Amino acid sequence: MTEARPEPRRMVSDPQVMRALAHPARLAIMEYLSSREGGGTATECAEIVGLSPSATSYHLRALAKFGLVQQAPSRGDARERVWQTTSSSLMVDAGREAGPEARAAEQAVVEAHAVLAMERTREWSRRAGEEPAEWYDAVMFNEALLVLTAEELVGLNEAVTALLRPYQARRRTDPPPGARAVAVQYRAVPLA
Repeated sequence: MTEARPEPRRMVSDPQVMRALAHPARLAIMEYLSSREGGGTATECAEIVGLSPSATSYHLRALAKFGLVQQAPSRGDARERVWQTTSSSLMVDAGREAGPEARAAEQAVVEAHAVLAMERTREWSRRAGEEPAEWYDAVMFNEALLVLTAEELVGLNEAVTALLRPYQARRRTDPPPGARAVAVQYRAVPLA
């Protein structure tokens, strides 16, 4: 068991690693573990992904095979196997000169994330009327068509990232009462 702290950000360009990430359960496991200080067990992850602990253990081992998760220090019960991410965030990029295999793997990860984002939006839409007024009124759906240079887009991306950083679950160790997990979906994609 290693006790190394997660690295801040890991660049993923290996097609095998990207394919390992392009699974809904694995994306959910990675998100859960990266948002928690101290990691989590297969049983805890299973509750999040809706699978059995043994199926979740399979996915954790697959993620560990590619160095995406590792065993975390025990919480005191030696029988309990705790997992943590090896990086607090991942950036998937096959690279500009990527071949067809890498490009397909990258596309699979992007599509898996897009499906997750859409499902979160649909889930909100289904329950929106049952939410407290302050949360209902706080939600925003927005798409803005901007006219930018590549340099301006880089600056915009950096500014948005800096704005979001203090609110990230792993960084916010003592959120105020009433705080909830909120999925913020930001994409800046040039149109054809």
